[in-house]
Amino acid sequence: MPIFSAPDGTALAYHLRGDSGAPPVVCLPGGPMRAGAYLGDLGGLGVRRRLAVLDLRGTGDSGEPADPASYRCDRQIEDVEALRKHLGLERLDLLGHSAGASLAVGYAARYPERLRRLALVAPSPRAVGLALPVAERRRIIARRLGAPWFEAAAAAYESIAARTATSADWAAVAPLYYGRWDDAAQRHQAAEPGQRNGAAARVYNADGAFEPEVTRGALGGVRAPVLVLAGELDWIASPGVADRFGGLFPDGRVVVLGGAAHYPWLDDPAGFVSAVAGFLA
Repeated sequence: MPIFSAPDGTALAYHLRGDSGAPPVVCLPGGPMRAGAYLGDLGGLGVRRRLAVLDLRGTGDSGEPADPASYRCDRQIEDVEALRKHLGLERLDLLGHSAGASLAVGYAARYPERLRRLALVAPSPRAVGLALPVAERRRIIARRLGAPWFEAAAAAYESIAARTATSADWAAVAPLYYGRWDDAAQRHQAAEPGQRNGAAARVYNADGAFEPEVTRGALGGVRAPVLVLAGELDWIASPGVADRFGGLFPDGRVVVLGGAAHYPWLDDPAGFVSAVAGFLA
């Protein structure tokens, strides 16, 4: 398990997975602040490309910083740049999932010349201020009608929308994150509490972490090709959000995987690997 030093001296870990025949794809996990273990080998992407999966500060095998305020998303951009230098890459292929895509977007805005290609998987819209209306979320959730857990999940979402949700409500919507609520999905979900730094997560999206208008303007200057990949059933980063996200880049393209939700490499491994590996090639 390789270790490198962040600019503030925090010891950060990353995990190398898959083929070693090409420069690694740097992968930023979401959560927010969930250890990179949940990404696995991204549905077999490691067979096509080597993956360097970063454990963000305070998660997984990475050390905790002296200053907890440094968990804020924008303050972790320099951690990514430090990893690029550590890996000896002039330009890097960068992949961010969910809240990790916010960090990837921040890096792209600050260091556009250091990107070779950028893949945003089920990206959180926070960093660029793309709101997902409640009505759109309801339409996506309604597509799961007939599932044995649907009624409980739909009711729990209404509490989330009203900002009155309890921990039980968040547990009830767990199946909505997956295209199939099977044993594999349930094991994946059950691992989350042990992988996520809850205190750090509360800082990650804190006030000041994002300047959407400034970021959108900066992304217009990103010349690297960008892939935005969404699942058609994702109520967090919907296909509509993905389409608008892709339009922020001069060379943005959007792929929507049918039957997939927020973890598309679990729902459609072959489709995910084909789309992402083909883009990165």
